[in-house]
Amino acid sequence: MNSQLPLGSVIQGSLTKGLEVRLHPDVSVEDMRVGKFLTIQGRRSRFFCLLTDVSLGCSSDRIIANPPPIEDTFLRDVLAGSGTYGTVALSPMLMFTPTATNSDFSSLPIDTPKDTSLGSLQVNTSADMELLPVKTIPAHFSQVYEATEHDFRSVFGWEDDPFRRNFSVGQPLDMDVPVCIDLDRFVERSNGIFGKSGTGKSFLTRLLLSGIIRKDAAVNLMFDMHSEYGWEAMKEGKQVSTVKGLRQLFPGKVVMYTLDPESTKRRGVRDAQELYLSYDQIELADLKLVAAELGLSEAAMDNANILYNEYGRNWIMRLINMTNEDIKLFCEQKGHAGSISSLQRKLQRFDTLKYIRTACPHNYIDQLIQDLAAGKSVIIEFGSQSNMLSYMLATNMITRRIHSSYVRQADHFLQTKNPLDKPRQLVITIEEAHRFLDSSIVHQTIFGTIAREMRKYFVSLLVVDQRPSGIDNEVMSQIGTRVTCLLNDEKDIDAIFTGVSGGANLKSVLAKLDTKQQALLLGHAVPMPVVVRTRPYDAQFYREIGCTDWEEMPNEEVYAAAEIAKADLGF
Repeated sequence: MNSQLPLGSVIQGSLTKGLEVRLHPDVSVEDMRVGKFLTIQGRRSRFFCLLTDVSLGCSSDRIIANPPPIEDTFLRDVLAGSGTYGTVALSPMLMFTPTATNSDFSSLPIDTPKDTSLGSLQVNTSADMELLPVKTIPAHFSQVYEATEHDFRSVFGWEDDPFRRNFSVGQPLDMDVPVCIDLDRFVERSNGIFGKSGTGKSFLTRLLLSGIIRKDAAVNLMFDMHSEYGWEAMKEGKQVSTVKGLRQLFPGKVVMYTLDPESTKRRGVRDAQELYLSYDQIELADLKLVAAELGLSEAAMDNANILYNEYGRNWIMRLINMTNEDIKLFCEQKGHAGSISSLQRKLQRFDTLKYIRTACPHNYIDQLIQDLAAGKSVIIEFGSQSNMLSYMLATNMITRRIHSSYVRQADHFLQTKNPLDKPRQLVITIEEAHRFLDSSIVHQTIFGTIAREMRKYFVSLLVVDQRPSGIDNEVMSQIGTRVTCLLNDEKDIDAIFTGVSGGANLKSVLAKLDTKQQALLLGHAVPMPVVVRTRPYDAQFYREIGCTDWEEMPNEEVYAAAEIAKADLGF
């Protein structure tokens, strides 16, 4: 379809509800798909719009009551465009407005060429127009065109822009042009990746984290619940194959820790560092988060508080080692013997967690903080310790201490004003986020605190979840950028648009996404909502981000080659 030819005319609409466009007779309604981008040429501005709905219309009810026979193609052709026609609903997103030096926008061509003197870095638009939020609408019968590559470049920029950390996450549904997000804006607020199971959330997360690491936009702390981000992950499909994890792509920028060293070694990961936590590091706030997993009642938590006040940080070990006589003696003055015994039995489940120790002579969390301060992203693998009790306990304990460290660093930076004291921006990535951000417990978890603090202490969240409706509304309203794959549940779809103006027009777009490799981007890091075919996470992607440290061969062959090389060198 020639982008220079108009597709239709604006016939009615409003700024809040969107515009209705009647397609010209020679334009097939089947070429109009939800999520497509179109432009409207007004008298003084050009409007960049998202197609949100497609419908059929007719000029007379008699045509519907007496439709032409199926074999009468001539009559159908006669009615097409006059008696019957297609319409599309457009939601204006941005407007190109002429600058003072060029007040007559209608004189500008629909497809302005690039300024070749600047190569592929930018479009020469600043002298002619500026990009603004939509504050008005075009007049009746304004002509509608397909969006051009020039339009997309003007809105989303280039990945190799030297002045911005842009990163391509995909392409529009019907065009071969990159859609970039601004990573600096992305990491300064908490963000979310949502979608039902099997839609590619993990691949999207790995893609975005690769961009953050490659562009040095922030350091990342990733809680890898299912061990699919660090070294390698299974690729979906009929053939059994794997894709590289972040440690393989960025061996000098990513450090792996494991809570289950045996499981990590069995999968062929040889340089992951062990990480252990101790009983005296478990605080009451950690216990409240996993109270449901342990079956702890309010009375049990009251008894835990009594024991903490009595024995301090060592209260759990003191309780676990108590005999029945010790409990009876303790309860003569405080607590109830039956409740204390019940609490003791339930806390003994911590003995099944491989990473919990009676005492840890080495402070692993301080070591982890040092890696982050050195500019290295950290991935914590759980291995066989991926049950919800284990995941929620370790994630909360580690994050709370890292956040405390960042609060101290931020306060020191505010006092000294020395750029060398400024903490590195940190992005903490968690899966099953609704477990930590549910309305009933969000005020008790460190993740709720981080989500509400915005960028105050240089820490933000990247939440990955298939149930956004399970996340507290206040937290969802603070999510800066939302990358959303297909969702079917109405509650989940409504949650995505919490705090988003014009969200009603985008619900139909989200509901029509494919089950694979499509996502809706909206929020702080993109200038407008956009549907993309997500960038493939494959060998070409490895090369594009500069991965040259590993050859394209199975891991077994890599290890075999390494062993041969060692033998040749006499090791």
